[in-house]
Amino acid sequence: MHIVDGALSNPVVIGGAVIAAGGIALGLRALTVEKIPTAGVLSAAFFVASLVHVPIGPSSVHLILNGLAGVILGWAAFPALFVGLLLQAVFFGFGGVTVLGVNTVNIALPAVLVGMACGPFIRRGTALTATVWAGIGGALAIALTTLFVALSLMLSGEQFLPAARLVFFAHIPVMAIEGVLTAAAVSLARKVKPELFHALEVAR
Repeated sequence: MHIVDGALSNPVVIGGAVIAAGGIALGLRALTVEKIPTAGVLSAAFFVASLVHVPIGPSSVHLILNGLAGVILGWAAFPALFVGLLLQAVFFGFGGVTVLGVNTVNIALPAVLVGMACGPFIRRGTALTATVWAGIGGALAIALTTLFVALSLMLSGEQFLPAARLVFFAHIPVMAIEGVLTAAAVSLARKVKPELFHALEVAR
């Protein structure tokens, strides 16, 4: 999921940086004082989860948990995930600094979209409904991320088409795992800290 420096064309890199800047700006406006601790925890969860890479052919897969960030933080997922990506690029060389904007968009924008689509059902539904929609959101976030990564590669040249296809199919198992993890996390959070979802509804 982490596109490396030099892999993308300049227009894609610049476009990604502009969109990421806009998303981070909106996210900072939505990041209330009450949500800062939660954003920190989810940023750390993303940072740790995505450090564990499982090799598949010439690529590798890893967990992201951006669906969970999206349904809990909404737009605030943008700065939370950006911080995690920045630290990974600086300290571990995952991705790169020049493509930080594109990587942020590919991971944070699906989180926000999933939060918009599944969040209302999670906040207002029954425990079972919330769990089901959380699972759908977790899987959908990974699917959208793989599509965004594939699109970033394809826009940079037709030679990246095989890699784009590999990215999507290699992450199908990850979609299932993330769906289960997100469903379990949301189910637990609704029981022990339901105000997380109420705070997001108020913020909107």
